[in-house]
Amino acid sequence: MHYFRPARERGTVDLGWLKSQHSFSFANYYDPKHMGYSVLRVINQDSVAPSKGFDTHQHKDMEIISYVTHGAVEHKDSMGNRYQVPAGDIQVMSAGTGLSHSEFNCSDVDDLEFLQIWIKPQQTGLAPAYQQARISQGELLTPLVTPDGRDGSLIMNQDAALYRLALKPNSQFELEVMKACGYLHVVSGAANLQQASGSAYTVRPGDGVGVSGEEALSIKTESYALEALWFDLPSA
Repeated sequence: MHYFRPARERGTVDLGWLKSQHSFSFANYYDPKHMGYSVLRVINQDSVAPSKGFDTHQHKDMEIISYVTHGAVEHKDSMGNRYQVPAGDIQVMSAGTGLSHSEFNCSDVDDLEFLQIWIKPQQTGLAPAYQQARISQGELLTPLVTPDGRDGSLIMNQDAALYRLALKPNSQFELEVMKACGYLHVVSGAANLQQASGSAYTVRPGDGVGVSGEEALSIKTESYALEALWFDLPSA
C-alpha cells in the first residue's frame, strides 16, 4: 500500500467553538510528509459548536467540497448564494478568480460535523461557480463529483472523481484505480483492506489510504458497515 494516514496521527485544532482534524498540512499544522496526495490538498474533519462558524473569508483557484455528516451548514457567498447544506447533500465551490463566503452551524443546539475537502484545479483563472445536490446511493460506489457530471454527479474543474463507497456488514468489494492514483478516506465503520502485493490494514473512521498505479484494493467488512470517500486522482 503506497500511503497510510492513521486518524490518530492527524493534526488537531481546538478553538473551543471549532474542533478540527487535518489529514494534510493546513493553516498552523505543518508536516512535510503530509502535504496532500496528488491534487488532493485538504481533508479537514470539522466539528462546529451551535450557532458558531467561519466568518467571511476568501478563496481563489481551488475546488472546495463540503460533505456534511451531521447537522447543516448555513452558506453565504459573494456570488449572492445563500443556502443551507444539510447532512446528505454535497456542495462544490469552484473558487476560480476569487470568491468570499461564510459557513455557520444552522443549529443553536447541536454540533455541526462535516468534511471540508480541497482539490487543486486543472485550470486557473476561471469564473467562480457554486453547486449543491443530494445524490442518492445507487451502486455500492456512487459518483458524487466528476469532471463531466456523469450519472447526476456535480462537476469539478479537475481530471479527478469523488465517489461514496457504502458497504453493508459482511461484504466484499474490489476498488480499482482508474487514473494515476487513488485515495480512500473512511467516514464511518470499519473494514479490512488488502492489496495484491500483500500489504493489509484495518481501517476505521478518519483513516486514509493512498495507492498508485493500476492497482486494486480488496475491501472486506465484518460486523460493521463502511462509509468511505474514494478519490480517483490524476498525476500531481
